[in-house]
Amino acid sequence: MRNKFLFPIVALFTMATASAENNIPTWINNVKFSGYTMLQYQYTGKPKEKDNTFNIRFTRLTLDGRAGTDWYWKIQLQLNGNTSTLTASPRIVDAFAEWQKYEFFRVKVGEFKRGFTFESPMSPIDQGFMGFSQNVSKLSYFSDRVGAINSNGRDLGIQAQGDLLKNNAGRNLLHYQVGVYNGQGINTSDVDNRKDIVGGVWVMPVKGMRLGVFGSEGSYARKGTWTNEQGNAVDEVRSLPQHRYAISGEYIVNDWTFRSEYIHSTGRAFKTTYNSSADASKCDLNDQIGDKADGVYALAIAPIVKGKFYAKARYDLYRPSGNWSDAKTNYEVGLNYNFHPNIQLKGEYVRVNDRSLPTHNYDMIDVQLDFKF
Repeated sequence: MRNKFLFPIVALFTMATASAENNIPTWINNVKFSGYTMLQYQYTGKPKEKDNTFNIRFTRLTLDGRAGTDWYWKIQLQLNGNTSTLTASPRIVDAFAEWQKYEFFRVKVGEFKRGFTFESPMSPIDQGFMGFSQNVSKLSYFSDRVGAINSNGRDLGIQAQGDLLKNNAGRNLLHYQVGVYNGQGINTSDVDNRKDIVGGVWVMPVKGMRLGVFGSEGSYARKGTWTNEQGNAVDEVRSLPQHRYAISGEYIVNDWTFRSEYIHSTGRAFKTTYNSSADASKCDLNDQIGDKADGVYALAIAPIVKGKFYAKARYDLYRPSGNWSDAKTNYEVGLNYNFHPNIQLKGEYVRVNDRSLPTHNYDMIDVQLDFKF
């Protein structure tokens, strides 16, 4: 068991220190080794499910670098998982290469974040709150409502992107991106041979501002036994079309951050979430949540002491069936403090209103100590 954890770490350190040798290719001199850990304490006052615990939210190690002048590459490994997957936790979360010869046209190939919403591509350590917003988590391949494996927003595929229309100050005014993905989530092969198309475009009218729209068209599929509408048992691939769009806005100015995004989804979901290989053949549908969902968040992070101490607030709404009857809203306030550029303490209080519960309201407290190198 110990070797399963130690081997990836030893391999990464070995590669990172290889540049000290004199008889190696010169491109290896560009390799950088980095990582971060996020330590967490969380109290949840959910009725009949009260809990408080210390937790390692993330521990990740990264190798990245350049090959020549045109290519950038990255490999990121996650070492920890939830309590049910600790024995299989070390896994690749990023493995891609990107051709970057032209600013207006770059191509990325491998496993990486799907180009959907502003928040999804952010690193958890830089996102600012106790976690990604509910709509991003449920509708952008994190703990996705469709039942796919938890993928931290990632998938396997290819993406083209670029920046266009420089103004007189040399700042680009337009960004575009479009990608083709398996649609099955992290480290997972395609099942129905139908690829997801994900694209986005945003304008940057003033410095620090982005106004964008995104679209995602595709499917999520499993192969197993299920009962069709005629009541007959079927043993084949069951493919669930997924149609999603997002409207996004962000403004970062004078150390202030404002961001808001609305996401809408149409498409059925599987009843069983993919937590192990056995779940990949469970094809019954989740009739409770139906075929629609949406959500919106709006946040602000304000400097108390510039570059050091911040106050924050977020309104975070998610409707898993597109109805108000089971809507869940988080009202969050908190503080972030940077002891050092590489060490930060984050804390917040959350008032939760979950209309799917008999007792709608309860409280949460979340405190995280994050460090990176």
